[in-house]
Amino acid sequence: ATKAHIKLNTKKLYQADGYAVKELLKIASVLYSAMTTKGLEGSSLGQGDVSKFKFDLGSKIADLKAARQLASEITSKGASLYDLLGKEVELRELRTEAIARPLEINEIEKVMRIAIKDILAQVQKTKDLLNNVASDEANLEAKIEKRKLELERNRKRLQTLQSVRPAFMDEYEKIEEELQKQYAIYLEKFRNLACLEQQLEDHHRMEQERFE
Repeated sequence: ATKAHIKLNTKKLYQADGYAVKELLKIASVLYSAMTTKGLEGSSLGQGDVSKFKFDLGSKIADLKAARQLASEITSKGASLYDLLGKEVELRELRTEAIARPLEINEIEKVMRIAIKDILAQVQKTKDLLNNVASDEANLEAKIEKRKLELERNRKRLQTLQSVRPAFMDEYEKIEEELQKQYAIYLEKFRNLACLEQQLEDHHRMEQERFE
């Protein structure tokens, strides 16, 4: 706008309303005049030269969309900037008041001491937690080691018991062998008795049938 000697009211532009449109029309008028002048100059050229300067709208659609999006962003940013500038008076007073207010060293030291105390308390709490974790870990390791020793002792005791033959084992094996023999004799006698009982029952039945 400066190089084109166009005077714009930036405050009206930032308002993003009808006044901003009027300001933008100044630039649009200059651009339109330039395009019109260029079109008139081109009309004096020959037919072959005119075909070289035809405006291809199809190839400029992407540029048109980008320009439209950029214009929308400029309008939005301008509105935001206008709102912020509207709060500048109030903010300036608060800023000036904060800068002019004298610093109270005692109050600052008090706040710093409280903050340092809180941080030290948190550090100590973290250290205590770490110490507790280390203590618990040591206790668990001691218990695990104790269980390992007990397991090893029981394993050795089992191996010892398995390797030692009891004193009564020989007698037990003899009695077991004799018991198997007696059981075989019992089975044989039981089968014989069952066979004799069956024969006796058949004999009684035949005798009864004869008398009938």
